[in-house]
Amino acid sequence: LILSNDKNTKDSFRILRGTFVFVPILIMRITVLTDNMGYGELRGEWGLSLHIEYEGRRYLLDTGASDTFLQNAGMAGIDISDVDAAVISHAHYDHTGGLETFVSVNKKAPVYLSPHADENCYGGFGLFHRYIGLPKGLIQSAGDRIIRTEGITEIAEGVTLIPHSTPGLERLGRRNSLYVRKGFRYFPDDFSHEQTLVFRTKNGLAVMNSCSHSGPEVIADEVLKAFPGERITAYIGGLHLFRLKDDEVETTADRLETCGMDMIYTGHCTGQKAFDILQKRFGEKIVQFRCGMVTDL
Repeated sequence: LILSNDKNTKDSFRILRGTFVFVPILIMRITVLTDNMGYGELRGEWGLSLHIEYEGRRYLLDTGASDTFLQNAGMAGIDISDVDAAVISHAHYDHTGGLETFVSVNKKAPVYLSPHADENCYGGFGLFHRYIGLPKGLIQSAGDRIIRTEGITEIAEGVTLIPHSTPGLERLGRRNSLYVRKGFRYFPDDFSHEQTLVFRTKNGLAVMNSCSHSGPEVIADEVLKAFPGERITAYIGGLHLFRLKDDEVETTADRLETCGMDMIYTGHCTGQKAFDILQKRFGEKIVQFRCGMVTDL
């Protein structure tokens, strides 16, 4: 399944036998390696992993919950050993479960991780808490492959990582029954271990946040504050709406409309019911992920 938009390519001209030939040069290509929805031989799972080609370099955003991202990449003709840099959006298992596989297959790429990401993420109700974090021992075993990102960090020209700067996000951790463990106590997650990946494109900023725990409108606001005077052309990632009531999804849609973005590409934790509500509002401006989907920006 290929989704592309020719107007978003960079214009270039090449001289061939004395004539000018128009050659569209791709700025950015995103391939969904892992999502809840499989496609054909590509297997789905609860998780997310995106392969991104941008200005001659290859990036991996998250690794899904297992080595499925690697298997699907092979069937899609993508060599994971060629990835130049990996970014972990946050410290939950469904985005880091394949990380050990990645560092064993790819011997060169740094892995960018928030300094607040640790083996301390839990989900739970009442007295019951279940570990949902990074693979145990991976940070230590990965050694110097892990690079901790402090504040707003440009990892390459046009590629930036942005941490949360909005206070009070622990209320959303409490609402979603997500916690971090400190010693023997559990505290509502404030998502300080989450980071947003931003690419600068010809038509504006492409914003990627794999689960958008704080709300996509909050993330969009944080990005625009980091890039004053610029605009968001595309928001890419899960929206974490699968547990919300219909009226709460409508409220999120209201807030998204004010952001003025051209497209939303979403899946994973958005939820089918929530996606259907959003599609009624945004029509062709919203697209649902599935494994193997290719999007050109």
